[in-house]
Amino acid sequence: MLTGPVTMLAWSFVRDDQPLADTARQVALALRDEVADLEREGIRHIQVDEAALRELLPLRASERQEYLDWAVGSFRLATSGVGERTLIHTHMCYSEFGEIVGAIEALGADVTSVEAARSHMELVDDLDRSGYRRGIGPGVYDIHSPRVPSAEEIESALRTALRAVDPARLWVNPDCGLKTRGYAEIEPALRNMVQAARRVRADLAG
Repeated sequence: MLTGPVTMLAWSFVRDDQPLADTARQVALALRDEVADLEREGIRHIQVDEAALRELLPLRASERQEYLDWAVGSFRLATSGVGERTLIHTHMCYSEFGEIVGAIEALGADVTSVEAARSHMELVDDLDRSGYRRGIGPGVYDIHSPRVPSAEEIESALRTALRAVDPARLWVNPDCGLKTRGYAEIEPALRNMVQAARRVRADLAG
């Protein structure tokens, strides 16, 4: 897993002697080399997180398209050098994604995972309306809470996502990374997630 160029800029102290778009492209070129190195080592799933894509969206509507153009372009520059057998994943933190679904699809990532548990899968409606056709992993449980979700709760979230997402494109994952949780919370939650996924797969196969 790598951090994407836009997220690096959003969460760092950035040089101010040139346009942000130029710096994003420079960072993207460095990332491109690292992505290529990972692929040469045989890694076939490479995740480049752009958690801050929506965060940096300008407040002025007139400035948004220019930003999205260079933000999407820098991500594609970093990730488009891999072969067809290598899957590019990306992750985005909880946000209002409805107005940038087109930009998310334009990133060209094979799979996008997003925080969706707290919004009760609200994102899937945006995806349905937009005609999104790439792999999507709407988070099925909130990792920011110590509460362990039941298999039934996760299964319900998956079935909600399936209203808008073809089963072949739906990935099963928590909202985000697990570093804020201890093993006593992570292990039963992941067991329940696997159990829920198996139940839904069995129904679909039947």
